[in-house]
Amino acid sequence: MPQALNKGKFLAFSLALFSLPTFAEVKALKNFTLIDGSGGPAIAGAAMLIDDGRISWIGSAQRLNPPADAEVIDLTNRFVMPGIVNLHGHVGSTVDLAQEPRFFTRENIEKTLRTYASYGVTTVLSLGTDQDLIFQIRDQQRAGRPTYTRVYSAGQGFTLKGGVGGMPGVTYNLAPGDAAEIPKDIDQLAAKKADIVKVWVDDGLGKRPKLPFDLTQAIIDNAHRAGLRVAAHIFYLSDAKQLVNAGVDALAHSVRDQPVDQELIDSMKKHGAWQEAATLTREASMVVYAKPPAFLTDPFFTRSVSPAVLATLSDPDYQKKIAADPDFTKYSGFLAMAQHNLKRLADAGVSFGMGTDSGVPGRFPGFFEHWEMELMVDAGLTPSQVIVAATKSGADFLRVNDLGTLEVGKWADLIVLDANPAANIRNTRSIAAVYIAGHRVAP
Repeated sequence: MPQALNKGKFLAFSLALFSLPTFAEVKALKNFTLIDGSGGPAIAGAAMLIDDGRISWIGSAQRLNPPADAEVIDLTNRFVMPGIVNLHGHVGSTVDLAQEPRFFTRENIEKTLRTYASYGVTTVLSLGTDQDLIFQIRDQQRAGRPTYTRVYSAGQGFTLKGGVGGMPGVTYNLAPGDAAEIPKDIDQLAAKKADIVKVWVDDGLGKRPKLPFDLTQAIIDNAHRAGLRVAAHIFYLSDAKQLVNAGVDALAHSVRDQPVDQELIDSMKKHGAWQEAATLTREASMVVYAKPPAFLTDPFFTRSVSPAVLATLSDPDYQKKIAADPDFTKYSGFLAMAQHNLKRLADAGVSFGMGTDSGVPGRFPGFFEHWEMELMVDAGLTPSQVIVAATKSGADFLRVNDLGTLEVGKWADLIVLDANPAANIRNTRSIAAVYIAGHRVAP
């Protein structure tokens, strides 16, 4: 020790060391059934070693030989799957049933991410309503071992002034003829290392102006110039076709006005465009609150929402207001169309993930991801397909090679379940524990 370090300084230095988190622990999980996220068969009698937050060994529980100082956790009769990846969320700008830029604080962002984590959603891509604080939090996570849900972000998205989507004072609200502004805006996102670019292309069922195609094309071209991909909010089949042909990388919602056709399928496969998320719960949320939804009394839902939210959703006047929407009778049909189109694209071999549009008012983080997976099965996908979409495919879309499946060398982001989700997708709700980077974060 240097002689200049006197006794007082040594004491302070020692206390500082003791206050640092200790991340070199080893955990040994044993006697569980492994669902690794690859789509392969479940493996009974499995075991896993986690060292410094990463998986260092997987094999038969009979061959487990943990270090003497390892924490051994017996998971007999339980199932282990990768953490859920939500490819379409909005983080930190909502409190109860209100969404405002002033809510975007570190406290509220972390609260949202901890809520996601408590439901086993260990990674979320936040699409277009974030302020710059999100990048600070994201970069801090990536520099170490996060203790709540990993966040990826599009930062500030693009929409038309007066159009659908975005957030005043946050997103790039373009006007017709603003193409000259786009290279500068994209360069700002690139400098922040945004994980993707978000653009809204929708007219709100004919009620609002839509972003002109020349602006969308400029966004796509400049994003690609900067090495960024683009995800588009769409509603209409015609817009989906035009954008995919223009090089958009992902559709952030389903086509909902009519069935997808072979032309769109062929174009998506040719260009490698993803059905990033079907957001079936978005459509379901447009009708479900017109009467008291069954989940209002479900502890899996109520544990993460405030009494004020429960009171509002139970209020007959609020329910009448929802039902009075002039387009209310159309929304159930949009959900059915979205489900039909998800199944068609999946059967055709188009890449798809899982996303919900959760984090905005009425779309509740964590709970909605489990409901989304159930609606995907209702659309005709198998539980195994849905599990892969919500784990491996999510990581593939994010181009992250150490998340999404449970393999040696990857982060130990996983969910311990009391029942088999491959047998019944609702069993993803039987959460016994959630781990992120080897930390137990829930319950």
